[in-house]
Amino acid sequence: MHPKNGNVGDFMKAQSQDKEQPSEEDERMTASEAALADPNDRKAIRKIILQLAGPSLVEMLLINFMQMLSMILVGRVGPEAVATVGLTSQPYLLLLAVFMTMNVGTTVIVARAVGAGKIMEANRAASQAFALNIVLSVVVVALGYVFAADLLRLMGAGEDVVAHGLRYAEIIFLSIGFNTISMALTAILRGAGDTRTPMKINVLSNVLIVVIGFPLIYGVFGLPELGVTGAAIATIISQLVSMVWVVAVMFSGKYTIRLTARGLLQVDREMIGRILKIGLPTAIEQIVMRLGMLVFVKVAASLGTVALAATQIAFNIFGLTFMPGMAFSIAASTLVGQALGANKPDLAEKYGWQVRKIGMVVAGGMGVVFIAFAPYIMMMYTPDPAVIAQGAVGLRIMGFIQVSQATQFILGGALRGAGDTRYPLYSTLVGVWGFRVALSLLFVYALKWGIAGIWAAAAADQFVRSVLIHARYKRGVWKTARV
Repeated sequence: MHPKNGNVGDFMKAQSQDKEQPSEEDERMTASEAALADPNDRKAIRKIILQLAGPSLVEMLLINFMQMLSMILVGRVGPEAVATVGLTSQPYLLLLAVFMTMNVGTTVIVARAVGAGKIMEANRAASQAFALNIVLSVVVVALGYVFAADLLRLMGAGEDVVAHGLRYAEIIFLSIGFNTISMALTAILRGAGDTRTPMKINVLSNVLIVVIGFPLIYGVFGLPELGVTGAAIATIISQLVSMVWVVAVMFSGKYTIRLTARGLLQVDREMIGRILKIGLPTAIEQIVMRLGMLVFVKVAASLGTVALAATQIAFNIFGLTFMPGMAFSIAASTLVGQALGANKPDLAEKYGWQVRKIGMVVAGGMGVVFIAFAPYIMMMYTPDPAVIAQGAVGLRIMGFIQVSQATQFILGGALRGAGDTRYPLYSTLVGVWGFRVALSLLFVYALKWGIAGIWAAAAADQFVRSVLIHARYKRGVWKTARV
């Protein structure tokens, strides 16, 4: 792997090196271009956005494709296997939410510091976040492993599903330790403008899940047939590989942001306080959302195994729509943070609107595909006609809300990049609990709409959040947020 990825953050390292001749890196985007671009030059802004978002978009789409393929492999085992994966994923994501405090806070501080040319400050933030992640992951992994069966029962799993999926859940909860460290360090790299290295690491990780998972799930090449447990083993191996790679990158000294053993051992209370202040609202937002999703999935589970399997497959497919939104959200967070760090609030605002415009085009196209080809997409996952029919309902309903979903993803990312992390929390509280949870209970239990009620409630949540986030961004109060 080449030591210089030519991303935004590499500019600062290049400043301290005398070059005898121009390199390929000189022709790529630098931090100065991102932070000091002309706010009126839309062509230049779009170019910078695509250079930064491009690797993240490729990464997210390939990751989701691999996750879809993995779910297809599990789906062929049976509805119980799909239910096991689905019921485990929600508490897993809830446990991951506690790490959002460090990840978001660190990304914002790193982006601002790189934009202002303060690389030592960025390194301090990275070191403190990494050390905190290590300590916290030990606690979370232990809790998840010990209470794996209880978490499955909490989600509404029957004893047959617990017996079938307990080993899967235990292994998946153990993998949190590897995953959280990888997430923390790749978030730091993205905050510095390096989206290529995370792309390489995460794509390899997800390819490994499928390559290792296939023979373990079905028992080919002389290996034992482990079913859904094989998928868990493939997951934890891939996440270990990902963690080792990104840790090596961060300690190599060949990138803008660098970790050192000395930095990890030094406790910087002031920096930890800044990280927590920025990231805590996002952590609470994630917990609020995940708790709401727990209720949401339990409502789906009450409709039976077929409805739950259909819902989980549909969630997996919708991950494909989340990925472009997340990729453009990363670009918005980084560019807004760096522009504000360089004291360019008008440029920061232009970045947000332009990223949203590009993201809406992508989201709209995906929505059309879901509406037109819903049953055929479901057929890739399962041969069960009942699951296909119910899942197609969800795909078509959510197809109409893709543009709104992209808006709340991207502009929410821009707000977080500015350090305005509280308002996305408020919008999530209103959207998830005031609409998704409340309406799913109303539509399913009172109006008897079945699975259509589940997805109608989800669509209402996405629409409401997009309206609230759009209004906040348009007001511009985020430009004066202090980090």
